[in-house]
Amino acid sequence: MLDAACPGEVFTSPVPDQMLAATKAVDGGAGVLHIVKNYTGDVLNFQMAAELAADEGIEVTAVVTNDDVAVQDSLYTAGRRGVGGTVFVEKIAGALAEEGAGLDKVADVAREVNERSRSFGVALSSCVVPAAGKPTFDLADSEIEMGIGIHGEPGRTRAPLAPAGDLAAAALDAIGADMPLSGDLLVMVNGMGGTPLLELYVVFSEVQRYLEGKGARIARNLVGNYITSLEMQGFSVTVCQLTDTLTRLWDAPVDTPALRWGR
Repeated sequence: MLDAACPGEVFTSPVPDQMLAATKAVDGGAGVLHIVKNYTGDVLNFQMAAELAADEGIEVTAVVTNDDVAVQDSLYTAGRRGVGGTVFVEKIAGALAEEGAGLDKVADVAREVNERSRSFGVALSSCVVPAAGKPTFDLADSEIEMGIGIHGEPGRTRAPLAPAGDLAAAALDAIGADMPLSGDLLVMVNGMGGTPLLELYVVFSEVQRYLEGKGARIARNLVGNYITSLEMQGFSVTVCQLTDTLTRLWDAPVDTPALRWGR
């Protein structure tokens, strides 16, 4: 996974000085990879941090994740947002770096994973950003928000509450319209922070049924809270088209608070 994570305030980009400090802390002389979700503040601040690092003789390559199929442009970003696929990028690129691959190769595999990944999120409730003290958007008990991001922002449409199978199908229809759902897939059903694990497994069952109906196979999966929006109730689905190399790197041992396997 990552050697350093650099958080800002809640749903706010960290500042370039923070990013520079993190970059310097992990630099071992072979360069540093910045994995940046495609939100305007993050992209701009990471660019500034990379320039500052270059002034200190540290080679930096940035990979921007933009796997969200729900929204093309928004108040928060130009182009698609970087959401759940970032978890896949971090794990697989991190495994290749652990093997001792050079910066260029690690960046290339990070870009490949991003290109092979797509995500779509659904909210049953808004979250409350502490600085605002009120929900970001209002939903009636019988409404859901389709296509939400990871910072509590609303999605692309509002719809009536529906069974888990219908919601999973809507998410995968959106993903499938942008990327073929075939072959061996890595699938994550991610909780947005306030959804019980039991309910996430209900969604995963529906996702599996849908994909098997398309002739695809879930070769690897994650179910749980991995990239969340505070206490928001809902889920996101992320799908990555696997290759033998990506599967091997995904299976490589990992030991972090959220991901642990192997060894």
